[in-house]
Amino acid sequence: MSSQRLQSSVVVVLLALVATPAAAAQDAPRDPSAVTLSTGFKFSERSGADLYANVCQACHMPDGKGATGAGAYPALAGDKALIAARYPVYVVVHGQRAMPPVSIMMDDEQVAAVVNYVRTHFGNDYRDAVTADDVKAARH
Repeated sequence: MSSQRLQSSVVVVLLALVATPAAAAQDAPRDPSAVTLSTGFKFSERSGADLYANVCQACHMPDGKGATGAGAYPALAGDKALIAARYPVYVVVHGQRAMPPVSIMMDDEQVAAVVNYVRTHFGNDYRDAVTADDVKAARH
């Protein structure tokens, strides 16, 4: 797939995500009026909780339990595959199956933040934090 077509596909997915109201993510009660959606081609959210709420939960659900319907969105809650920190970094950076490589719209710190958030919430307790340098290495 060409880079142009991939970027166009990702933008379509993101537009669908932006149109979905963001509910509060687990363990991160937030005032819905305080949620700000990103503008442009890069996400502006900095915390893992905000990135999850505004980018990931439209598919993986606010409770991280995934969904089925028009497609199957895997559960992140209690996901044993997250034990290897490099795995979710790889998936966010390169995409997998129907998940686009959303990292093209995130910097290394944002990818690390959302991966660390998912690995420490939803019944996951993997405390070996991912760093921006880990993400940078995965991009190559």
